[in-house]
Amino acid sequence: MAKLYFTYSAMNAGKSAVLLQTAHNYGERGMRVMLWTSHHHGLLGDEKGQIESRIGLKAEAHTYQPESNFLDAVHRENAELPLHAILVDEAQFLTKEQVWQLSQIVDQLHIPVLCYGLRTDFQGELFEGSAMLLAIADTLNETKTICHCGRKATMTARINEFGEAVQEGDKVSVDKSRYLSLCREHWKQQTGRHKQ
Repeated sequence: MAKLYFTYSAMNAGKSAVLLQTAHNYGERGMRVMLWTSHHHGLLGDEKGQIESRIGLKAEAHTYQPESNFLDAVHRENAELPLHAILVDEAQFLTKEQVWQLSQIVDQLHIPVLCYGLRTDFQGELFEGSAMLLAIADTLNETKTICHCGRKATMTARINEFGEAVQEGDKVSVDKSRYLSLCREHWKQQTGRHKQ
């Protein structure tokens, strides 16, 4: 039975590596997948992008923008050759409507959809796509990473060139070198937020 999956974590937990390994596993069995990533990772204009993990795995992917329609795109692709799974990286950047479209792919086309992304932004707020996935996904999985103290990292801080936590700014920045994965206690210390 097809399901909508959401695998989430803080930065640097290996979500993209897990996605690419999953795609590889499907391919080894002769099954066809469709890979998607945010247009923020586009390489060749707005149509193609790349999913790349910190450990060097990478694959070409379709890119989505806020106005992209997953249901239409998957209908077209599935009409040519059957698809066995849809894998979506950077799922935090999905809109609410796109999450509902992904649920329609599962419910109407019976194709599993596996989404991977961050739960919260650097300010400790849910991303729109993540909030919707947490609300309606059939299966939730947490990929764990650790804080410098050894505890589970659940938060992400954005840092500037001086190593100081940034308090404001655009919700979207894809410069992965500007982020720290921290436990909640150290995130509060680093950002100065919610201190007693």
